[in-house]
Order: sequence, then structure tokens, then C-alpha cells
Amino acid sequence: MNDIEKKEIIGNIVELLERLIDDKESGELKREPVEMLTIKECAGAVSGLSEHTVRKLVAQGKVKSIRTGEGKRGKILVNKADLLNYFQR
Repeated sequence: MNDIEKKEIIGNIVELLERLIDDKESGELKREPVEMLTIKECAGAVSGLSEHTVRKLVAQGKVKSIRTGEGKRGKILVNKADLLNYFQR
């Protein structure tokens, strides 16, 4: 990679950063709310999916999840969009 190519890449990066800053300042940068489902809700959201399979997907790290609380009483919450994307592959 020569100096001209490097300068071109750096110029592109700077342009993207400036656009990102402008979008943020103008309030155009919006985040979509994240919808989380319990294991039971996941099984109901996808036809034919069992709670056991959802737990396995979580344990294998194939879908994004978080655990709320501690121990057996803690709930596992799964990212709905990630779950649906997994089955659309």
C-alpha cells in the first residue's frame, strides 16, 4: 500500500467520522429499543421451538442473552431480534 492509498483511506475515515458527529448533533442518531423475551416467550414466538432448545441455544452462545438475578431464581432474557435472525439463516 503506497502513501496515496493510505491518505485516501484516512480521508474516507475522517469523512465518515464527521458524518457520524453531524448525525449525532442533529439528533438523527436513533437507537431502536431492544425487545427481550423469557425462555417461555421464545418458545411461543417460534413455532415448534421448545424451552429446552432455547436453553441449549443460550448455553451454546448462539443467541444473545442476559441473566437477571442470581441462582435458580434468576431469569434468562433472550434478544428477540437475535433469536429470529438465528432461525432465518
